Amino acid sequence: MLDAAARRLIDPPLEALGRRLATHGVGADAVTLIGLLMGLLSAAFIVAGLYSLALVFLFASRLADGLDGAIARAGRSTDFGGYLDITADFLFYGSVPLAFIFADPATNGAAGGFLLASFYVNGATFLGFSVLAERHKMKTEVHGKKSLYFSDGILEGTETILFFVLICLWPTNFQVFAWLFGSLCFLTALMRVLGARKIFGKD
Repeated sequence: MLDAAARRLIDPPLEALGRRLATHGVGADAVTLIGLLMGLLSAAFIVAGLYSLALVFLFASRLADGLDGAIARAGRSTDFGGYLDITADFLFYGSVPLAFIFADPATNGAAGGFLLASFYVNGATFLGFSVLAERHKMKTEVHGKKSLYFSDGILEGTETILFFVLICLWPTNFQVFAWLFGSLCFLTALMRVLGARKIFGKD
């Protein structure tokens, strides 16, 4: 819901930095992998209870996630780059709830499992919609120029990052936040299914 507005704010500086990095030979795929590493380190710090460090590496990973696309657009973008980017994103998104489960399985296990299931279903509806949109030659740049069609939802990337910041700032409330956010993820998935039925159901 917030992605389009967020992109209007962050895209201009990211595009400028991406062009500069591209001229110095920095590759988009390398930045994607660096961002993934930063994200996984953030999750490792969550397991260790070092939430301030987790936030630092979380922000670093999301900066890299924005830069890889800007570098690709400034140089040579590839279908594999988009594929690698979305795969890295999903691994990062799953690693954070898993880190809270590892940190305290007894307390966070049920809520974390519910949250991961909601991510799984929401991701399936997102990627499935993208496949059908490509087949029907649908295009949108509301979320910036992307390799995949990005459908709208209640919860998108911006909301997910804000949620991760929230649970790092107040880790003792992870259960409450996870049940709430997971429920909204399932609602977003349902909305995407209904939207897909409306658009593609006539086939």
